[in-house]
Amino acid sequence: MNPQIEKLYHIARKTERKVIGLMSGTSLDGLDVALCSIGGSGIDTRLRLEKFVTVPYPDLFRDRVREIFAKRQIDQQDLCGLNAFIGSVHGDLVANTLGVWQIAPSEIDLIASHGQTVYHAPQRLTKDLKYPNSTLQLGDGDHIASRSGIITLSDFRQKHIAAGGEGAPLAAYGDYLLFTHDREQRFLLNIGGISNFTFLPKKGTALQPYATDLGPGNTMMNQYMHKHFGLEMDEGARCARAGHIHPDLLTALLHEPFLTDNFPKTTGPELFNLAYLERAQALTNTASISPEDVMATLNKFAASAIVEGIKRASKGMQGLCVYVSGGGLHNPLLMEHIRHDLQTVPVRSFTELGLNPDAKEACLFALLANETVAGGPEHVSSLKDSPAVCMGKISFPY
Repeated sequence: MNPQIEKLYHIARKTERKVIGLMSGTSLDGLDVALCSIGGSGIDTRLRLEKFVTVPYPDLFRDRVREIFAKRQIDQQDLCGLNAFIGSVHGDLVANTLGVWQIAPSEIDLIASHGQTVYHAPQRLTKDLKYPNSTLQLGDGDHIASRSGIITLSDFRQKHIAAGGEGAPLAAYGDYLLFTHDREQRFLLNIGGISNFTFLPKKGTALQPYATDLGPGNTMMNQYMHKHFGLEMDEGARCARAGHIHPDLLTALLHEPFLTDNFPKTTGPELFNLAYLERAQALTNTASISPEDVMATLNKFAASAIVEGIKRASKGMQGLCVYVSGGGLHNPLLMEHIRHDLQTVPVRSFTELGLNPDAKEACLFALLANETVAGGPEHVSSLKDSPAVCMGKISFPY
């Protein structure tokens, strides 16, 4: 037997595994590295976050990814090279982080790498029936395994698509196993570049859990700040707070069929981008309003898409609570809009569920790797419109 396969077999039989989850989102702020101790599998999964850090990306990394990110026409040599480049960078960042933490690679059982999404193309978005649903995440798992010396699972979204899904959101799998509650109907809202939620009905109801994208989270605000101010984000919502919401522009931004499509659904910056904003400004003669007014309107747009989606999904429900994770949690104006517009529904930080909200997505990919190695697809068979599959390709260090 190949010794690496034998090692994987013994990892699968352990009562607890040390798994590093890696997440790199569309904001390109850095690589989230979450060291998790995970015991059991399925509804018996026990996850404990041991250490967490977001390692900032250098400007060169961001610039290279932006050359191809969410673009239909690109240089294929850049695409090819970036797959190896991102994998090598991520592998080195893991090795360096373990050094800082004074943890030997031999103490880690698995790495779970989400990779860097560069294009998301479900048919509902592309309207192109020549091809099936598709998505592309770069950062080759073999390079990560080779650089870190640790068995790596990567490219999780492909199995979801192969089994009939759209490749996103995948948070439902981990959310369902870890956070379903006896008495509370939960909306686990993640505000990254794109906003999404997992709906978790309380135990014993006939309702089914599911996950869905809602619309833009931070992506359009971040893109606008980068283009007009050379900044990665609107820190503290200072720019948005200095402006005023333009009602006609907001109405035009909200006039998008995706926002009222049935759940579940997925989208990406391929739809919600600066070209989308510019079309709305042209329709409303608002191209000359101040950047601060644009940012105030984009902030309200993201909040409105989130709020209207949750209101639609929760109509007639009692005992609701919304728990928030992701970068949007740190945008105070965005959170004010959401709390104000959801009225009587409590909106809380994911911290109240016992998990660092910034580490949540990386932790959930660690859980997906744990399920692939030690669990089984039957554990998530009750999720609505989500294929019951184990995900992730396995790469050995040598």
